[in-house]
Amino acid sequence: MGRKILLEHVNVPGIHTYEVFRSKGGYASVEKALKMTPNEIVEEVKKSGLRGRGGAGFPTGMKWSFIGKNNPTHHLVCNADESEPGTFKDRYLMEKLPHLLIEGMITSSIALEAHLSYIYIRGEYMWVYRILEKAINEAYANGWLGKNIKGSGFDLDLHVTCGAGAYICGEETALIESLEGKRGNPRIKPPFPAVVGLYNNPTVVNNVETIMDVPWIVMNGGDEFAKIGIGKSTGTKLISASGNIKKPGVYEIELNVPVEEFVMSDEYCGGMQTDRPLKACVPGGSSVPILPANLLFKTAKGETRLMTYESMSDGGFATGSMIGSGGFIVYDDRQCIVRNTWNFSRFYHHESCGQCSPCREGTGWLEKVTWRLEHGFGKMEDIDLLWDIQRKIEGNTICPLGDAAAWPVAAAIRHFRHEFEYHVRFPEKVKDRKHFEYEPWDKVAHLMKEEAVGV
Repeated sequence: MGRKILLEHVNVPGIHTYEVFRSKGGYASVEKALKMTPNEIVEEVKKSGLRGRGGAGFPTGMKWSFIGKNNPTHHLVCNADESEPGTFKDRYLMEKLPHLLIEGMITSSIALEAHLSYIYIRGEYMWVYRILEKAINEAYANGWLGKNIKGSGFDLDLHVTCGAGAYICGEETALIESLEGKRGNPRIKPPFPAVVGLYNNPTVVNNVETIMDVPWIVMNGGDEFAKIGIGKSTGTKLISASGNIKKPGVYEIELNVPVEEFVMSDEYCGGMQTDRPLKACVPGGSSVPILPANLLFKTAKGETRLMTYESMSDGGFATGSMIGSGGFIVYDDRQCIVRNTWNFSRFYHHESCGQCSPCREGTGWLEKVTWRLEHGFGKMEDIDLLWDIQRKIEGNTICPLGDAAAWPVAAAIRHFRHEFEYHVRFPEKVKDRKHFEYEPWDKVAHLMKEEAVGV
């Protein structure tokens, strides 16, 4: 079994309560941080190599060091607006270990000299909101929040705020706009939130998992955290595993586990659900490029692909993907990539804030054209049209939602163009849902070969 940083005590009965959490060493990092200078804490986080666990993977310590010094009022915001299809690790963490998140918020707020901090939680997570509210009240009652924490002279107020069900508010500036009571539209950057953020004050926005790693780093040192993993992928990472596997769930892995071991071993996913062949995988949530089976376990260079930021992206999007938010979706050979692409496109069209023309119009067209292909009404030129649309969206929007909508389409066509062509060549088979849903794709390939040679 690999090293556990976050989930070490997750199965301890009552760990969600203050008393049990405290008995397992909870809030010790706050006690230690109160005796350190903010710069000392930031330096430990820098040494740890901790990267943002929300998807982008930006170095956390570096992000903290950008916070504006000219304005003494700072804020820390926890991004708990977990809305990426395929990702559910943050929900699990908040349900099981609410006090660890609060401990991380306090310790990180000390490092950032923030005296007013927020947890912005997805609106659909109302039961988790209540869990956090109860834990925060317990932290206040035991002197870990409020005025003069443990006689240190440090003040901190912490609040939980619910979103209203908008995926776009997972983007940090849209989240800030929503926190301020405005419509959740992303801001143009610069200025970045570390300079002008919440209420025009310097603000750091970090993911739930990122913040929950901080107490361990403070207690054990950044160098010890950096020893776990490999290269620039340090520490552990939580993976939300789902799809056609025997053991879906949330797994904490060291960032050096081979992808094949993660999928096939009993310690993790347990192999394919029905022993059907692996067809493809979305390794980091719906916004990252899909990988076919031949590129999932091995890179294009023939090297073992690891569950790391670098290995997963090896070769760029032509032959690689991203570890992203850790939404690991596995498909067997009976799953339809066109249907999957249409479903993702439908999501991104619905969730676009409409601020940028390429995203507002482009996501709509991606949904329309993939719908045509999926339902047997497509033409061959629609495949090239999709490619052209995604190309005009990527890199041309204020926030990454446009990229998130474009990348899955591009990768699906790049690796599975034959399936898009099948939908055009055999529209009646596509419309016959019973036939289409259960026909293994080795038979589909045979049908296409027969059609190509005129059998």
